[in-house]
Amino acid sequence: MNNTPIKTHIIDAGYTLAGILFCGFALKSFLVPNSFFDGGVTGISLLIHELYHVNIAYVIIIANIPFILMGAFQVNKTFALRTLAAIIGLALCLHFLPATQITSDKLLVSIFGGVFMGIGIGLAIRGGCALDGIEVLALYTGKRISFTISEIILGINIVIFLIAAIKLGLPTALYSILTYYTASRMINFVIEGLEEYTGVTIISGQSEVIKERLVMKLGRGITVYKGERGFLPESFDVSHPVDIVFTVVTRLELRRLRNMIHEIDPKAFVFTSVVKEAAGGVLKRRARH
Repeated sequence: MNNTPIKTHIIDAGYTLAGILFCGFALKSFLVPNSFFDGGVTGISLLIHELYHVNIAYVIIIANIPFILMGAFQVNKTFALRTLAAIIGLALCLHFLPATQITSDKLLVSIFGGVFMGIGIGLAIRGGCALDGIEVLALYTGKRISFTISEIILGINIVIFLIAAIKLGLPTALYSILTYYTASRMINFVIEGLEEYTGVTIISGQSEVIKERLVMKLGRGITVYKGERGFLPESFDVSHPVDIVFTVVTRLELRRLRNMIHEIDPKAFVFTSVVKEAAGGVLKRRARH
């Protein structure tokens, strides 16, 4: 009997539970006691809570319901059910978790509130759900207008922070923007991790040696393009056939790869590009999210 699905569900549940606890801690110990905000649906919930003094636990559930329903159509029903369970779990955490204000220093609140919030949301995404429905809205809207998802999210957050600036003052809004930025960077780090992939293209006259080292020594898969090198200003008519080597490595392996190439051919032309998604081939197995 294959136990992989059961193991996967347990791991996903662990990620989600950890995400809920981190988000609950960020909200109860940093953001809520200091009247700070975040972006997205969480930011809207915090703004409503601050302006109308409605229990944040109830507001977060009600504010996310439209986006959960949207997620059922835009992603799938499993995602929507997981997100609903995670949002309810976060609401329970906010309702029962004792409020302990860690600090009132605005800079510390904005940075570490964002750090813990970003860790929580990132872990929930790794668990296959969302603790903030703003990206579902952006995905839904992006199919109907010509803006990208990032532009839509940015536009919504600008409106949130403008309202916060008008109602609660510019300093609070500015510190909240710092919170949002910190959280977004942490989300990217948690999702991508230290194994964020980088594409490397190598053009060298020593391509045969480089190919052998990449495969046999580093254990990387490679793709080879047939091309020509040369075409310099002083000898434009002179060119040579060359194998253009492309491979994908993690950030931790990039320095080792560059050193190896420099050792073989100091004049090799090497350029890198960020790989947002990578699967299959000869890649290290990474956490599913």
